[in-house]
Amino acid sequence: MRLGGERSITFRLTLLFATVSAAVLLLLGFLIGNSVERHFEEQDMEVLTGKLRLTQHALEKVRSEADLELVPERLDDSLVGHSGLAILVIAPAGKTLFASHGADFPPALLERGAQDPAAERLAPMVWRTRTALPLRGIAAAARTGIAGAPSAVVAVAIDISHHEHFMTAFRTTLWSFVVLAAALSGFLGWVVVRRGLAPLQAIKRQAAGITAQRLDARLAAAAVPVELAELARTLNEMLARLEDSFRRLSDFSSDLAHELRTPVSNLLTQTQVTLAKDRSLDEYRDVLASNAEEFEHLARMIADMLYLAKADNGLIVPNRESFDLGAEVERLLEFYVVLTEEKDLAVRSSGSGVVFGDRLMLRRAISNLLANAIRHAPAGGWLAVQVDASDPTLVTLVVENSGATIPEEHLARLFDRFYRVDASRQHLGDGAGLGLAITRSIARAHGGEVRVSSQHGRTRFELQLPAATAKGDRPLDLA
Repeated sequence: MRLGGERSITFRLTLLFATVSAAVLLLLGFLIGNSVERHFEEQDMEVLTGKLRLTQHALEKVRSEADLELVPERLDDSLVGHSGLAILVIAPAGKTLFASHGADFPPALLERGAQDPAAERLAPMVWRTRTALPLRGIAAAARTGIAGAPSAVVAVAIDISHHEHFMTAFRTTLWSFVVLAAALSGFLGWVVVRRGLAPLQAIKRQAAGITAQRLDARLAAAAVPVELAELARTLNEMLARLEDSFRRLSDFSSDLAHELRTPVSNLLTQTQVTLAKDRSLDEYRDVLASNAEEFEHLARMIADMLYLAKADNGLIVPNRESFDLGAEVERLLEFYVVLTEEKDLAVRSSGSGVVFGDRLMLRRAISNLLANAIRHAPAGGWLAVQVDASDPTLVTLVVENSGATIPEEHLARLFDRFYRVDASRQHLGDGAGLGLAITRSIARAHGGEVRVSSQHGRTRFELQLPAATAKGDRPLDLA
């Protein structure tokens, strides 16, 4: 658990537990303290109100000045057994008629009491005497039985020092308990959080053991709590994607090294043989011409790889326009007419459909499909091309050719880079094995897809592209 700038989840949750427990205990202590304070005040007010009414009743019986002189004696008797109680009576003439021991009342309380004879409506006042004794008291006017005489003022107070001592002890106990409870809650919270985060530590250890050589390892999603199961599944899915990408990258690197080794080896061998002895000018010219063909093959391969690298990183931004896919197919078939006639292929084409995309890129994709079909169709076979626009949302280009059926296990990898069904077909005429991979990249760059099927001596490629809208300004949403 770090205490620096980057605090751990354990520290944060421990601090949260301690803070919440302290806040709850403080709030509970505040409520209990207020309740106790109100209880003490109610007890004191009950005593004070009783004594005040008793004193008022005694003054109401006064009928003469002689009776007024007897009031102190009666009040002395009423104070017997009531320690901590103070009474002050100011006679109608303004002189002090009675003052018990410790009757030190503030003038503000006496002035307020002279104005209101209803003690029930008077709020109690708390003050300290000259000797620092805490008192709570009330004051009210009291009428006498003397006709025409003004009211007297009666003030009653009670010592609340024992209340203050109790509340001081209560607050000390409360604060001590809050500190201890916060520390205990923090410790227990730390233990709980550590145990609760143990599955994360297990995931961390498992993830630390996953290397480039162990990308097939997966986290045990069934062994973690429900809250972390989704995280474990997400990490497993990420590992599966990484494993697939790493495998593809490894295969691509191996295939690339293999594909580049052949032309480079041919160039090196042919150059070494040529330099082994003197040659005629015509022989040198033939060697240079052969080397130029190999260089052209390397240049096409490098250009194709750069194109695929851009496609993989989303750097292809088609220059879109509306055009008829069927018309482009017809132009490309005219370009390949020499090859089809050379192999005596029966060529059929039909259909049309307007797409919205980059014309040059789509021409390249169609050209790759046609070249592949012509290359693998047997002499005297057939080639069929159809553009289907029956679906208003997409246009489908179908390229079929006769020939050997491609085994099922090879179909899923036909669009991989450098992949060939027949590994022995390595001569220049077969290309570098990137044509179909480029076709798939172009299709996906346009929001489409390409598929292949092969059965009963018929191989079928389907290039699906979004159809243009009626205005031709954008493709329809295939989703």
